[in-house]
Amino acid sequence: MALLTPLLAFLYHLPQVYKWLLKPYYVASLFMSIGFLMIRKTPGICEHLSTQREDGNPCDFDWVSIGWCNKLGLKNIEILTVEQHVGNIILFSKVANVILFFRLDIRMGLLYLTLCIVFLMTCKPPLYMGPEYIKYFSDKTIDDELERDNRVTWIVEFFANWSPECQSFAAVYADLSLKYNCAGLKFGKVDIGRYGDVSKKYKVSTSPLSKQLPSLVLFQGGKEVMRRPQVDKKCRAVSWSFTEENIIREFNLNELYQKSKKLNKSKGDRGDKINESQFPPVPEEEEPEVDAQEDETETKKDK
Repeated sequence: MALLTPLLAFLYHLPQVYKWLLKPYYVASLFMSIGFLMIRKTPGICEHLSTQREDGNPCDFDWVSIGWCNKLGLKNIEILTVEQHVGNIILFSKVANVILFFRLDIRMGLLYLTLCIVFLMTCKPPLYMGPEYIKYFSDKTIDDELERDNRVTWIVEFFANWSPECQSFAAVYADLSLKYNCAGLKFGKVDIGRYGDVSKKYKVSTSPLSKQLPSLVLFQGGKEVMRRPQVDKKCRAVSWSFTEENIIREFNLNELYQKSKKLNKSKGDRGDKINESQFPPVPEEEEPEVDAQEDETETKKDK
C-alpha cells in the first residue's frame, strides 16, 4: 500500500501533468536541455565534432563530459513542487550544456549561451491559473485593506512575476488559500516588482542577490507580526523552505483558522452589537457647513 498510493495519485494527476508539460515554454526548454545530446548523437553532424575518446568516436560521450554531468547532478536540492522539480532539472541541464558546448567549441558555447540569455529574457514560465481565494493588492489598496478591520488576520505574499521561485510557489499558496481562507483569515498578494513603493515601505528587496522573493508576512490589526524568510543584518534572507507543511507550522494556520471560525460564529450571534461597539458611526459634520456657505452665496447674489 505504501507504494500503491503514490502511484495511483500520480496516475490520477497524469493528464494534468502532460497538459502542463506540453506548454510552449516547457517544450522549448526541453529541446534546449538536450541540445548537446542531440548534436552529439545526430548523424551527419557528430562526425565533424572533436572528441577526447580513445577510440576516436566523435558520436559518443567521453568520460570527462560524463564527469561534468555527474558534478552538476541534482544533489542536496529541496524539491517543493512538481513545477520546481522540473524547473531545477531544466536549469541544471542548461548549465551542463553550456559547459559541454564550451569544451567542445568556444563558438558553439557562445552561441548556446546567447540563445539561453535570449530565451530567459523573452520567455517566462506560464503563470498559475488555477482556483484560489487570494486578493491582489496595489500600492493604493494594500494599506487600506490591511487596516480596514482589526479582527481580520492577513497573510500577504510579496512576489515578482519574473521570479522563478515565486512562480513555483504560486500553486502552493493558492492551495493554502483554498484550505484556510475565511472571514477572519484572508490571503493577499502584491507584486513588488511592479509597485516599488510597496517594496520600500515593507522592506522586501527585489534584488535576486537578497533572495527575499517570495516573502510571506503575517498582519494582525494592520501591523506586521512575523515574516518568512527572515532577513539578517546584511539584508539577505535566511534560508527557508516554502513548503506547505512549513508554512502551516510556522504561521500556526490551523490555530488561526480555528480562532477565525469562532470569530465568525460570535459575529453571527452578536451581530450589530459588535459593529456598534468597535466601529461607531462617524457623524457627518461637513454637510451643514456646505449648506451654510450656499445660503451666504445666495444672499450675496440677492443683494
